[in-house]
Amino acid sequence: MEQIASLLSEHGLALVFANVMLTQLGAPVPAVPMLVMAGAYAAQGNFTLSAALVIAVAASLLGDLPWYFAGRRYGYSILNFLCRVAVEPATCVQRTENKLARWGAPSLMIAKFVPGFATVAPPLAGATRLPLVAFLFYSAIGAALWAGAAIALGALFHAQVEQVVEWIEVAGLRAGLILAALLAAYVGVKWTQRVLFMRLLRMARVTAHELSGMMQGEMPPLILDARSAAARRADPRRIPGAIPVDFDTPELAMAAVPDDRDVVIYCS
Repeated sequence: MEQIASLLSEHGLALVFANVMLTQLGAPVPAVPMLVMAGAYAAQGNFTLSAALVIAVAASLLGDLPWYFAGRRYGYSILNFLCRVAVEPATCVQRTENKLARWGAPSLMIAKFVPGFATVAPPLAGATRLPLVAFLFYSAIGAALWAGAAIALGALFHAQVEQVVEWIEVAGLRAGLILAALLAAYVGVKWTQRVLFMRLLRMARVTAHELSGMMQGEMPPLILDARSAAARRADPRRIPGAIPVDFDTPELAMAAVPDDRDVVIYCS
């Protein structure tokens, strides 16, 4: 307990800054436990709650900015990269696009509370040309709400946090092995879901060349453009004859699907 307490009292704010920024840059390092511990040690007088919050917000914005500019520079290709390396199936971009399209820039205020949304929101904001000032303003509010909630929780339950930290230090290697096993199990389950999802997509996928040949046949397929409205605005190119699908009212597009036609769906 004394070692961890000494580390946090001497370098607590630096650890908070590094942890939050690495998390926002995409490293698989959870930031909430560190923020909770920072709140607990701030309640003991090692540093102020306001200092911990300011440091966390600054680190969050610095971690988000590279992704925002990457989105502005590379567009949807950076989003494709994120979904290829993410453990969640590649529905993350679609969900984030829908939230940004429906709520606009204010959706960034809740981004960090929604799994998947937090990772994709900054590059998607850049890809959709959200003004930098609006991005920083709403992202700062979102970071303050997210970090503030964790810090306040740690301050409120600082006695219990101390007990957990003490147990971890006493348990030592055993606690580390338990945490590592839980993390490995979580990643394993998510990765298995992703592999099965991508295998299903590959089984039902046609290439651009194959689709071109199908469109020249006697009974061409019906093509549905399942990109979000934001994606269609960012890249107005589309397959000729494709019917756009509005995810708020998908039944309107599906009503045009006859029973005797093949259907090809494409997305971002």
